[in-house]
Amino acid sequence: MVYHSHSAGDTRELGERLARALSPGAVVAFTGDLGAGKTAFVSGMARGLGAREQVTSPTFNIVHEYLSDSMPLFHFDLYRLSSPEELFDIGWEDYLDRGGVCAVEWSENISGALEEPFIRVDLRRGAGDNDRVITIEGVEL
Repeated sequence: MVYHSHSAGDTRELGERLARALSPGAVVAFTGDLGAGKTAFVSGMARGLGAREQVTSPTFNIVHEYLSDSMPLFHFDLYRLSSPEELFDIGWEDYLDRGGVCAVEWSENISGALEEPFIRVDLRRGAGDNDRVITIEGVEL
């Protein structure tokens, strides 16, 4: 399904809607240009799951954990990874076993390492400065 966002707030709201449709163990694989709104979308997901912390990009830590009353959110930024094997070096399988939601930015860097089924979210810049075209596959909202 294709959605159109006209602000960071719209993008966060769509992330919140997606989070409400997720089950423990869900993997959400993000693709999109730098600055397209992936972290804003994940921020909405955290809010939708009930996390109280502010979401920031985990670029230098690779993963941030956000705890909530419903289930944890594990926010991965794989921008600096160069191969699928590195995903397993950071404990990917341990995160999957914890029953939370894994939100994976720059999932194209580990192409082939994610097992189906997973949800695909692609964010692209739209016509205006704040416009985004967001494509979501693998779940109904």
